[in-house]
Amino acid sequence: MLQRAEGGWDETTAVRTRRRRWPYVLLVAALAAAGGLYAYQRVERAPGGPAYETATVELGDIETSVTAIANMQPKTYVDVGTQVSGQLRTINPDVGALVKKGDLLAEIDPTVYQTRVAGDRASLDNLRAQLAQAQAQLTLDKLRNERAQQLLKNQTGSKDAADAADATERISEAKIDALKAQIAQTQATLDGDVANLGYTKIYAPMDGTVVSITAREGQTLNANQSAPIVLRIADLQTMTVTAQVAEGDIPRIKVGTEAYFSTLGLPDRRWEGTVRQIEPTPTIVNDVVLYNVLIDVPNGDLTLMTNMTAQVFFRLGEAKGVALVPTQALRPGRNGAHMVRVLAENGTVEQRPVRTGLSNRSVTEVLDGLKVGDRVITGNAGGEGPRPQPQRPPMMPRLG
Repeated sequence: MLQRAEGGWDETTAVRTRRRRWPYVLLVAALAAAGGLYAYQRVERAPGGPAYETATVELGDIETSVTAIANMQPKTYVDVGTQVSGQLRTINPDVGALVKKGDLLAEIDPTVYQTRVAGDRASLDNLRAQLAQAQAQLTLDKLRNERAQQLLKNQTGSKDAADAADATERISEAKIDALKAQIAQTQATLDGDVANLGYTKIYAPMDGTVVSITAREGQTLNANQSAPIVLRIADLQTMTVTAQVAEGDIPRIKVGTEAYFSTLGLPDRRWEGTVRQIEPTPTIVNDVVLYNVLIDVPNGDLTLMTNMTAQVFFRLGEAKGVALVPTQALRPGRNGAHMVRVLAENGTVEQRPVRTGLSNRSVTEVLDGLKVGDRVITGNAGGEGPRPQPQRPPMMPRLG
C-alpha cells in the first residue's frame, strides 16, 4: 500500500475521510429544501385554533379567455394553372418574386394552336369567297326570274319557264343562308382557337408574391382531365389565422370577438385581431369536434409566413384595477351565489356572501362583499381540522 511522504495520509485513510463527508453534504441539501418549504408556506393560526391558508384581497387586472392552436395562411391567394395542354416552355418568376397583375408568368409551346388559327382563317376566307359567288349568282337569278315573270304576264312566255326561274332564285337565296351559317360556325371556331392561343401565355391574375412553383420548364401539361397548377400567388400583406376551437368553447366566441396570438418563433410578440368568420362545418380529430375560427391580421413587415403555428387567445372579458381573490377561496352558496370565509384580526372566521364578476382558473373579480386588504381563507379551515404544521429541521447528528 502506497504511503504519502513525510508521514502523510495513506490512500485508505483518504477514502475513509471522503466517505465521512457525504452525510454532511446530504444533510445540508435536506435542510435547504426543508427551509425553503418552510419559508414558502404561509400559515395563519387563530389563538388556540386550527391553522389556515389565507390570501389578501388585492387590486389587479383580470382577463378571461379561450385558448386554441392555429395555423396561418394568406387571406388572398390564387393557384395559377393552364387552360390548354402542351409543353411548358418558360417560367419567368422565381419563388419569392413580387409580381403585378398582368405580368407574364409562363408560356406554353404555341405551335399547335397557331396552326389551328391559321387553318380556321383559311377556311373562313374560302367560305367568304363562296358567299360572294353565291350572292352574284343570286343577282343573276333574280334578273332571270323578273324577265320570266314579265313574259308570263305578257303571255309571251310559258308558265313552266316562269316557275323554274322563281325556284332557281329561291335556291340561290338558301345557298347564301347556308354559307352565312358556315361562316358564323367557322368564325366561332376561330375565336376559340385564338383564345386557346392566348392561353399559351399565362399572366398574373393579381398582385402578390410567388409562394410556390409546382411545374417545371419542359414539363408536358394535360389540361383535358384537370387544370394543372403552375404556381401560386399570394397577398402576404394580410394573413388569416385559422384557430381550431373545441365545441365546448365555441358558443362563447362570436364574430367580432377580440383575439391576440403569438408564434413559436416570436413568443414575446403579440398580434391583435378580431374574429372574421366561424365556419359552421366542424372537423373531427381523434373524436374531438373542432370548429375553425378565422382571424385576419395585417402583415406589413411580412414577419408572419405561411403555415406558421400560433397560440390564439380569444378575449372574452377583461377588467383592470379591480378587487381580486383566489378562485379557490370561493364556495358555492344559495341561488348560484358565492361565499367566502374571512379571517378577522382576532382570529375569528366569518362567512360572507360575495358578488363576483369575471373569473378564471386563478383569480376572480369581487364586485361586492369584500374590500381590499381583507384576508380570505383558501383552505384548511373550520371542520376540516387543523392544518399540519411544518416540522422543525432535524438536529444535525454528531458524526464521528
